[in-house]
Amino acid sequence: MTSPSPIAPLPYPTQPPRPAPPRPRRRLLVGAVALILVAACVVAAAWWSKGGENDPLADRPRVTDTRAGLSYAVPEGWKHDAAKDKDLIDAFSSTMSKTSGAASSGGGTVLAGRAGQAVPRADLRRAAESAARSNAEFFFPDRPATLEDSHATEVDGRPAHTAVLRIRNGGDGTARLEMTLVTVDGTRTAFLLGVTTDEADKQITADIHAVVADATVA
Repeated sequence: MTSPSPIAPLPYPTQPPRPAPPRPRRRLLVGAVALILVAACVVAAAWWSKGGENDPLADRPRVTDTRAGLSYAVPEGWKHDAAKDKDLIDAFSSTMSKTSGAASSGGGTVLAGRAGQAVPRADLRRAAESAARSNAEFFFPDRPATLEDSHATEVDGRPAHTAVLRIRNGGDGTARLEMTLVTVDGTRTAFLLGVTTDEADKQITADIHAVVADATVA
């Protein structure tokens, strides 16, 4: 039996944007000033929401994934090997991982990549849940997976959606898979996929949440 692709291309047609009607020059100048002020407020808000200088990931190394269009931090205890990124299957373009402590046999992995096609904002939820289930089947074939959470969010101010699956990973163990789809721009949708093989390791789950919250568009 052939395993499904981790994230299949999504058949969404694209339409060229309609040109905007010409506007008076004075209005354009006023609008430009307003946009600059709004942009400054957004940057300040983003800096404040991420903790500013108190951000625990502020001084950590970062992975800049140009194919996905995302940049994300490498938390303490996690490892990223750029050479290994080249060996990933086409669905993924970068990854980092962490092994749990001696008390657990689990670990965590974060993978990033670019979706096959841009996903409209209205379809982010459906696409995120579908991609999460596809990845669960890919990484944990024939294991029961339950949708635990599905919520709209933002990544670096861009529309995003996160779908969380709990997967029975043999015996009494459970794994956790979190798929976050991000609208990078009008032509590109990227994703951050966090997998925890032992849900009992709360630190790894917390690290994945921090990485997604701190991620930026590259």
